[in-house]
Amino acid sequence: MKNQKMYEPEDKMINLIKDNYDLLQSLGCFGISLGFGDKTVREVCDEQNVDTYTFLSVVNFTINGYKGFDDMDRLSIPTLMQYLQASHTYYLDFELPSIRKELTAALDETDNLARLILRLFDEYAHDIRNHMKYEEKMVFPYVEAMLKGEASDAYDIETYSKHHSQTDLKLRELKSIIIKYLPSDAHHNNRLTATLYDIYNCESWLTLHAEVEEEIFIPVIRRLEQKTQQKDVSLKITNMITQSPDSNEVLSDREKDVIVAVAQGMTNKEIADHLCISTNTVITHRRNIARKLQIHSPAGLTIYAIVNNLVDISSVKL
Repeated sequence: MKNQKMYEPEDKMINLIKDNYDLLQSLGCFGISLGFGDKTVREVCDEQNVDTYTFLSVVNFTINGYKGFDDMDRLSIPTLMQYLQASHTYYLDFELPSIRKELTAALDETDNLARLILRLFDEYAHDIRNHMKYEEKMVFPYVEAMLKGEASDAYDIETYSKHHSQTDLKLRELKSIIIKYLPSDAHHNNRLTATLYDIYNCESWLTLHAEVEEEIFIPVIRRLEQKTQQKDVSLKITNMITQSPDSNEVLSDREKDVIVAVAQGMTNKEIADHLCISTNTVITHRRNIARKLQIHSPAGLTIYAIVNNLVDISSVKL
Protein backbone atom coordinates (compact mmCIF):
# COMPACT_ATOMS: atom_id res chain seq x y z
CA MET A 1 0.00 0.00 0.00
CA LYS A 2 1.30 3.43 -0.89
CA ASN A 3 2.36 5.84 1.80
CA GLN A 4 0.75 9.23 1.22
CA LYS A 5 3.48 11.36 2.81
CA MET A 6 5.47 13.95 0.92
CA TYR A 7 9.09 12.94 0.57
CA GLU A 8 11.95 15.36 1.20
CA PRO A 9 15.66 15.39 0.25
CA GLU A 10 16.70 14.29 3.74
CA ASP A 11 14.45 11.22 3.82
CA LYS A 12 16.30 7.94 3.45
CA MET A 13 15.98 6.47 -0.03
CA ILE A 14 15.33 3.00 1.39
CA ASN A 15 12.22 4.33 3.13
CA LEU A 16 10.76 5.51 -0.18
CA ILE A 17 11.11 1.97 -1.51
CA LYS A 18 9.70 0.37 1.63
CA ASP A 19 6.66 2.64 1.48
CA ASN A 20 6.18 2.34 -2.29
CA TYR A 21 7.84 -0.70 -3.84
CA ASP A 22 6.70 0.25 -7.34
CA LEU A 23 9.24 3.09 -7.21
CA LEU A 24 11.89 0.49 -8.00
CA GLN A 25 11.13 0.93 -11.69
CA SER A 26 11.33 4.72 -11.39
CA LEU A 27 14.79 4.42 -9.85
CA GLY A 28 15.98 2.50 -12.89
CA CYS A 29 14.50 5.08 -15.26
CA PHE A 30 16.34 7.86 -13.44
CA GLY A 31 19.54 5.84 -13.72
CA ILE A 32 19.77 5.25 -9.96
CA SER A 33 21.41 1.95 -9.03
CA LEU A 34 20.54 -0.03 -5.93
CA GLY A 35 23.03 -0.62 -3.15
CA PHE A 36 22.73 2.85 -1.62
CA GLY A 37 22.51 1.63 1.98
CA ASP A 38 20.93 4.11 4.40
CA LYS A 39 21.81 7.24 2.42
CA THR A 40 19.34 10.07 2.00
CA VAL A 41 17.58 10.92 -1.24
CA ARG A 42 19.88 13.91 -1.68
CA GLU A 43 23.03 11.85 -1.08
CA VAL A 44 21.98 9.13 -3.52
CA CYS A 45 20.96 11.62 -6.21
CA ASP A 46 24.16 13.65 -5.84
CA GLU A 47 26.34 10.54 -6.05
CA GLN A 48 24.52 9.23 -9.13
CA ASN A 49 24.25 12.58 -10.95
CA VAL A 50 20.47 12.91 -10.72
CA ASP A 51 18.82 16.24 -9.94
CA THR A 52 17.24 15.82 -6.49
CA TYR A 53 14.49 18.41 -6.96
CA THR A 54 13.34 16.84 -10.25
CA PHE A 55 13.51 13.31 -8.86
CA LEU A 56 11.33 14.19 -5.87
CA SER A 57 8.92 16.20 -8.02
CA VAL A 58 8.27 13.14 -10.19
CA VAL A 59 8.15 10.77 -7.20
CA ASN A 60 5.73 12.91 -5.18
CA PHE A 61 3.56 13.46 -8.25
CA THR A 62 3.33 9.78 -9.20
CA ILE A 63 2.69 8.69 -5.62
CA ASN A 64 0.42 11.45 -4.33
CA GLY A 65 -0.55 13.48 -7.38
CA TYR A 66 1.34 16.45 -5.91
CA LYS A 67 1.69 19.26 -8.47
CA GLY A 68 2.86 22.10 -6.27
CA PHE A 69 6.29 22.58 -7.81
CA ASP A 70 7.32 25.82 -6.14
CA ASP A 71 9.84 26.67 -8.87
CA MET A 72 9.40 25.18 -12.33
CA ASP A 73 12.73 26.67 -13.41
CA ARG A 74 14.44 24.35 -10.93
CA LEU A 75 13.21 21.24 -12.73
CA SER A 76 16.05 19.68 -14.69
CA ILE A 77 15.06 19.02 -18.29
CA PRO A 78 17.99 16.60 -18.89
CA THR A 79 16.86 14.60 -15.84
CA LEU A 80 13.28 14.50 -17.13
CA MET A 81 14.52 13.44 -20.56
CA GLN A 82 16.59 10.64 -19.02
CA TYR A 83 13.55 9.45 -17.07
CA LEU A 84 11.15 9.49 -20.03
CA GLN A 85 13.57 7.92 -22.52
CA ALA A 86 14.52 5.14 -20.10
CA SER A 87 10.82 4.55 -19.38
CA HIS A 88 10.24 4.06 -23.09
CA THR A 89 13.10 1.58 -23.30
CA TYR A 90 11.78 -0.38 -20.32
CA TYR A 91 8.24 -0.49 -21.65
CA LEU A 92 9.05 -1.33 -25.26
CA ASP A 93 11.98 -3.69 -24.71
CA PHE A 94 10.87 -5.47 -21.54
CA GLU A 95 7.28 -4.90 -20.42
CA LEU A 96 5.48 -5.46 -23.72
CA PRO A 97 7.52 -8.54 -24.78
CA SER A 98 7.14 -10.00 -21.27
CA ILE A 99 3.34 -9.72 -21.32
CA ARG A 100 3.24 -11.09 -24.88
CA LYS A 101 5.22 -14.11 -23.71
CA GLU A 102 2.90 -14.62 -20.72
CA LEU A 103 -0.17 -14.43 -22.95
CA THR A 104 1.29 -16.94 -25.38
CA ALA A 105 2.00 -19.38 -22.54
CA ALA A 106 -1.44 -18.89 -20.98
CA LEU A 107 -3.50 -19.29 -24.16
CA ASP A 108 -4.11 -22.18 -26.48
CA GLU A 109 -2.95 -20.78 -29.81
CA THR A 110 -4.95 -23.39 -31.70
CA ASP A 111 -8.11 -21.71 -30.42
CA ASN A 112 -9.50 -18.98 -32.67
CA LEU A 113 -10.46 -16.70 -29.78
CA ALA A 114 -6.98 -17.07 -28.30
CA ARG A 115 -5.44 -15.98 -31.59
CA LEU A 116 -7.75 -12.95 -31.66
CA ILE A 117 -6.65 -11.99 -28.14
CA LEU A 118 -3.00 -12.15 -29.21
CA ARG A 119 -3.80 -10.09 -32.30
CA LEU A 120 -5.52 -7.46 -30.16
CA PHE A 121 -2.49 -7.27 -27.90
CA ASP A 122 -0.18 -6.95 -30.90
CA GLU A 123 -2.28 -4.08 -32.25
CA TYR A 124 -2.05 -2.33 -28.90
CA ALA A 125 1.72 -2.90 -28.75
CA HIS A 126 2.05 -1.50 -32.28
CA ASP A 127 0.11 1.66 -31.34
CA ILE A 128 2.06 2.34 -28.17
CA ARG A 129 5.37 1.68 -29.93
CA ASN A 130 4.50 4.20 -32.65
CA HIS A 131 3.48 6.72 -29.99
CA MET A 132 6.74 6.43 -28.10
CA LYS A 133 8.87 6.33 -31.25
CA TYR A 134 7.21 9.56 -32.37
CA GLU A 135 8.34 11.21 -29.14
CA GLU A 136 11.87 9.92 -29.63
CA LYS A 137 11.99 11.09 -33.25
CA MET A 138 10.27 14.48 -32.93
CA VAL A 139 9.94 15.68 -29.34
CA PHE A 140 13.21 14.74 -27.68
CA PRO A 141 15.48 16.01 -30.51
CA TYR A 142 13.48 19.26 -30.55
CA VAL A 143 14.06 19.76 -26.82
CA GLU A 144 17.75 18.81 -27.06
CA ALA A 145 18.21 21.40 -29.82
CA MET A 146 16.63 24.10 -27.64
CA LEU A 147 18.92 23.18 -24.76
CA LYS A 148 21.83 23.81 -27.14
CA GLY A 149 20.40 27.21 -28.03
CA GLU A 150 19.16 26.09 -31.44
CA ALA A 151 15.65 27.49 -31.80
CA SER A 152 13.29 25.86 -34.32
CA ASP A 153 10.18 27.24 -35.97
CA ALA A 154 9.30 23.88 -37.50
CA TYR A 155 7.90 22.34 -34.30
CA ASP A 156 6.67 23.25 -30.83
CA ILE A 157 5.52 21.43 -27.72
CA GLU A 158 1.91 22.52 -28.31
CA THR A 159 1.85 20.37 -31.46
CA TYR A 160 2.95 17.40 -29.37
CA SER A 161 0.44 18.19 -26.62
CA LYS A 162 -2.48 18.20 -29.07
CA HIS A 163 -1.49 14.76 -30.37
CA HIS A 164 -0.69 13.30 -26.95
CA SER A 165 -3.80 11.15 -26.93
CA GLN A 166 -4.58 8.14 -24.80
CA THR A 167 -3.48 4.85 -26.35
CA ASP A 168 -4.99 2.45 -23.81
CA LEU A 169 -8.36 1.79 -25.47
CA LYS A 170 -7.22 -1.54 -26.91
CA LEU A 171 -5.70 -2.50 -23.56
CA ARG A 172 -9.02 -1.97 -21.77
CA GLU A 173 -10.75 -4.03 -24.44
CA LEU A 174 -8.14 -6.78 -24.04
CA LYS A 175 -8.70 -6.97 -20.27
CA SER A 176 -12.45 -7.22 -20.73
CA ILE A 177 -12.15 -10.05 -23.25
CA ILE A 178 -9.70 -12.00 -21.08
CA ILE A 179 -11.98 -11.72 -18.05
CA LYS A 180 -14.91 -13.06 -20.08
CA TYR A 181 -12.78 -15.71 -21.79
CA LEU A 182 -11.04 -17.27 -18.74
CA PRO A 183 -10.92 -21.02 -19.44
CA SER A 184 -12.37 -23.48 -16.99
CA ASP A 185 -9.26 -25.61 -16.41
CA ALA A 186 -7.17 -24.54 -13.41
CA HIS A 187 -3.81 -24.52 -15.23
CA HIS A 188 -4.79 -22.01 -17.90
CA ASN A 189 -6.98 -20.08 -15.48
CA ASN A 190 -4.11 -19.44 -13.07
CA ARG A 191 -1.65 -18.42 -15.77
CA LEU A 192 -4.15 -16.12 -17.45
CA THR A 193 -5.14 -14.56 -14.13
CA ALA A 194 -1.48 -13.82 -13.38
CA THR A 195 -1.09 -12.31 -16.85
CA LEU A 196 -4.22 -10.20 -16.36
CA TYR A 197 -2.76 -8.89 -13.10
CA ASP A 198 0.40 -7.84 -14.96
CA ILE A 199 -1.69 -6.13 -17.63
CA TYR A 200 -3.47 -4.09 -14.97
CA ASN A 201 -0.10 -3.07 -13.51
CA CYS A 202 1.11 -2.22 -17.00
CA GLU A 203 -1.92 0.00 -17.58
CA SER A 204 -1.41 1.79 -14.27
CA TRP A 205 2.26 2.43 -15.05
CA LEU A 206 1.48 3.75 -18.52
CA THR A 207 -1.17 6.11 -17.14
CA LEU A 208 1.33 7.58 -14.67
CA HIS A 209 3.91 7.91 -17.43
CA ALA A 210 1.47 9.88 -19.58
CA GLU A 211 0.53 12.10 -16.62
CA VAL A 212 4.19 12.93 -15.94
CA GLU A 213 4.47 14.03 -19.57
CA GLU A 214 1.27 16.10 -19.40
CA GLU A 215 1.70 17.68 -15.98
CA ILE A 216 5.48 18.10 -15.69
CA PHE A 217 7.32 17.63 -18.99
CA ILE A 218 5.05 19.62 -21.32
CA PRO A 219 4.72 22.66 -18.97
CA VAL A 220 8.49 22.71 -18.44
CA ILE A 221 9.13 22.67 -22.20
CA ARG A 222 6.58 25.46 -22.69
CA ARG A 223 8.60 27.47 -20.20
CA LEU A 224 11.83 26.63 -22.06
CA GLU A 225 10.25 27.79 -25.31
CA GLN A 226 9.31 31.11 -23.74
CA LYS A 227 12.82 31.67 -22.42
CA THR A 228 14.34 30.64 -25.75
CA GLN A 229 12.10 33.07 -27.65
CA GLN A 230 12.91 35.89 -25.22
CA LYS A 231 16.61 35.16 -25.55
CA ASP A 232 16.32 35.11 -29.34
CA VAL A 233 14.61 38.52 -29.38
CA SER A 234 17.25 39.96 -27.03
CA LEU A 235 20.01 38.56 -29.24
CA LYS A 236 18.47 40.12 -32.33
CA ILE A 237 18.26 43.51 -30.61
CA THR A 238 21.86 43.20 -29.44
CA ASN A 239 22.96 42.33 -32.96
CA MET A 240 21.15 45.36 -34.30
CA ILE A 241 23.07 47.53 -31.89
CA THR A 242 26.48 45.89 -32.25
CA GLN A 243 26.67 44.70 -35.84
CA SER A 244 27.32 48.22 -37.10
CA PRO A 245 28.70 50.48 -34.35
CA ASP A 246 28.94 53.41 -36.72
CA SER A 247 25.56 52.86 -38.34
CA ASN A 248 24.20 56.17 -37.05
CA GLU A 249 27.08 57.98 -38.80
CA VAL A 250 26.71 56.24 -42.14
CA LEU A 251 22.99 56.90 -42.29
CA SER A 252 22.04 60.18 -43.85
CA ASP A 253 19.68 62.53 -42.04
CA ARG A 254 17.01 61.78 -44.63
CA GLU A 255 17.44 58.04 -44.08
CA LYS A 256 17.00 58.57 -40.35
CA ASP A 257 13.83 60.52 -41.09
CA VAL A 258 12.56 57.59 -43.14
CA ILE A 259 13.32 55.14 -40.31
CA VAL A 260 11.45 57.35 -37.84
CA ALA A 261 8.46 57.48 -40.18
CA VAL A 262 8.48 53.69 -40.57
CA ALA A 263 8.59 53.31 -36.78
CA GLN A 264 5.55 55.57 -36.55
CA GLY A 265 3.64 53.22 -38.83
CA MET A 266 3.59 55.24 -42.04
CA THR A 267 3.28 53.68 -45.48
CA ASN A 268 5.72 54.59 -48.26
CA LYS A 269 3.18 57.04 -49.71
CA GLU A 270 2.57 58.63 -46.30
CA ILE A 271 6.32 58.96 -45.78
CA ALA A 272 6.66 60.61 -49.20
CA ASP A 273 3.92 63.13 -48.38
CA HIS A 274 5.35 63.75 -44.90
CA LEU A 275 8.90 64.40 -46.18
CA CYS A 276 7.80 66.09 -49.42
CA ILE A 277 9.62 63.60 -51.62
CA SER A 278 8.45 61.06 -54.19
CA THR A 279 7.41 57.53 -53.36
CA ASN A 280 10.24 56.21 -55.54
CA THR A 281 12.72 58.22 -53.48
CA VAL A 282 11.30 56.68 -50.29
CA ILE A 283 11.74 53.22 -51.78
CA THR A 284 15.34 54.04 -52.70
CA HIS A 285 16.05 55.30 -49.18
CA ARG A 286 14.59 52.13 -47.69
CA ARG A 287 16.66 49.97 -50.01
CA ASN A 288 19.82 51.83 -48.92
CA ILE A 289 18.83 51.55 -45.25
CA ALA A 290 18.34 47.80 -45.61
CA ARG A 291 21.74 47.46 -47.28
CA LYS A 292 23.53 49.48 -44.60
CA LEU A 293 21.81 47.97 -41.55
CA GLN A 294 20.85 44.52 -42.89
CA ILE A 295 17.39 45.15 -41.49
CA HIS A 296 14.51 44.72 -43.91
CA SER A 297 11.28 44.54 -41.90
CA PRO A 298 9.31 47.45 -40.40
CA ALA A 299 9.43 45.69 -37.01
CA GLY A 300 13.22 45.43 -37.23
CA LEU A 301 13.58 49.09 -38.20
CA THR A 302 11.26 50.06 -35.36
CA ILE A 303 13.42 48.20 -32.84
CA TYR A 304 16.52 49.78 -34.36
CA ALA A 305 14.97 53.25 -34.05
CA ILE A 306 14.07 52.67 -30.40
CA VAL A 307 17.42 51.26 -29.24
CA ASN A 308 19.32 53.97 -31.11
CA ASN A 309 17.15 56.75 -29.63
CA LEU A 310 15.78 57.90 -32.97
CA VAL A 311 12.26 57.70 -31.56
CA ASP A 312 10.65 57.42 -28.16
CA ILE A 313 8.78 54.17 -27.67
CA SER A 314 5.66 56.11 -26.74
CA SER A 315 5.45 57.48 -30.29
CA VAL A 316 5.74 54.06 -31.89
CA LYS A 317 2.65 52.54 -33.48
CA LEU A 318 2.55 48.98 -32.11
